[in-house]
Amino acid sequence: MSKVRVIPILLLKHWGLEKSIRFKDYVYVGSPINAARVFSNFNVDELFLLDIAATPEKRTPNLDIVAQIAEETRMPLTVGGGIKSLDTIRDLLRAGADRVSINTHAIEHPEFVRQAADQFGSQCIVASIDVKRTWLGRYEVHTHCGKTRAKRDPVECALEMQAQGAGEILLNAIDRDGTMEGYDLPLVRSVADALSIPLIACGGAGSVEHLAQVVDEGHASAVAGGAFFLFYGPRRTVLLTYPTDDELTQALGSERVRRKDLKLKPPERVRGS
Repeated sequence: MSKVRVIPILLLKHWGLEKSIRFKDYVYVGSPINAARVFSNFNVDELFLLDIAATPEKRTPNLDIVAQIAEETRMPLTVGGGIKSLDTIRDLLRAGADRVSINTHAIEHPEFVRQAADQFGSQCIVASIDVKRTWLGRYEVHTHCGKTRAKRDPVECALEMQAQGAGEILLNAIDRDGTMEGYDLPLVRSVADALSIPLIACGGAGSVEHLAQVVDEGHASAVAGGAFFLFYGPRRTVLLTYPTDDELTQALGSERVRRKDLKLKPPERVRGS
């Protein structure tokens, strides 16, 4: 069996971090540099930094913040937001990112995923897919930070990203985002079972039991969350946390993997190209 990574996801807006509920009702949660330091001290498996203002503002992720996080922390770092060119990917890798996450542009221009995978290797490319239920209960892919209906089925979309060379899929359930009520297991399972590449489940994590459940019942390869790692208690007090090794080992058993076991760094020829 493949081992499971447990991944905090930070949403960057300009120089601050925010957290949403169902991609709305954003609240400020602190400094990205300080948060990255805390998670690095927790020895998290991997960190995702998604610049949620990049696509609406038609720009690329903040390279200064990426460079500071990479310089001051030890964990693998995946960065996303507004990525539309190979030059942007190269800049992010040079700034210290280990991988990039591509959402809107990947879905609107699937051939870009192939170009990126050919240039930098599939291991560097994560295709991010945001999904919401329609009023009829059907799953539908959304882009532009969840604001635009792509009118595509998530399984079909994930298979296309895989065929284009993506090394991994980040699947986010918009309806569960920030709720801490548990993952959308039918959605995760339907996509995971169709793929031969790993799937990271996101949206709804609220306990270690939820992490284990989405692996056991949802067949996810890795688990991610935001609010679970950022808030404490029913009043959602900002407090950065991460489960202990004992808690994760008890929940995930032999599926557990620590950061030191990961090998996500792209080759030097890619980072310096």
